[in-house]
Amino acid sequence: MKDRIIVALDTDSPEAAMEIVRSLSGEVGLFKVGMELFPRGGPDLVRRIRAEGYGVFLDLKFHDIPNTVAGAVRSAAALGVRFATVHASGGRAMLAAAAAAAAGTGTTILAVTVLTSLDDTDLSDVGFSLGAADAVLRLADLAAASGAGGIVCSAKEVASVRARLGKEVVLVTPGVRLPGGDMGDQKRVVTPSDAVRRGADFIVVGRPITQAADPAKAARDFSEAMRLGSAGGGGE
Repeated sequence: MKDRIIVALDTDSPEAAMEIVRSLSGEVGLFKVGMELFPRGGPDLVRRIRAEGYGVFLDLKFHDIPNTVAGAVRSAAALGVRFATVHASGGRAMLAAAAAAAAGTGTTILAVTVLTSLDDTDLSDVGFSLGAADAVLRLADLAAASGAGGIVCSAKEVASVRARLGKEVVLVTPGVRLPGGDMGDQKRVVTPSDAVRRGADFIVVGRPITQAADPAKAARDFSEAMRLGSAGGGGE
């Protein structure tokens, strides 16, 4: 299960990020480099993480005109990242351009549906007529039909997305916490066992691992919780 854990390097310091990577040696599968870290660490940080033997989830959530997003995806793929994110709300043409740019590179395009920091009220505030559950399905359908290889969605919606899209699409779920853990700024949260039972292929975890007193132990706790979910066990 450890290979299905993506640790979010939510820091603005490349050196601090590399310390986290080394502290979790052998405990997780991938590391997420996002918008806070990439402007400081840049492509070199991605290369350093890959040199340690890990896959990289480049989470920059590209959202622009199709030609620009295609160029961004080509640049990301040239770094050898395993996953790169785009916003599903960018539309069919943008999604198709991203998928075409990634084809044959080894990089999988993940379409972000609805951020886990948003709930139905937040979506209404920005003009969505659908609630989160329905908006996720609408955007997941669009992304898959446009060639995206995976979907990022809350584990609360992952079962319905899995049922809709089948087993061929990779499902990645942020907003996962151990029972009793601090929710932070997440609003649609489930436990690791629930995430796996509902059909998640990968979970994204940041501060509950990186800011733990013992990050390696925390990673093992998440892995064990995922194992229980895969086995159909409870315990949460």
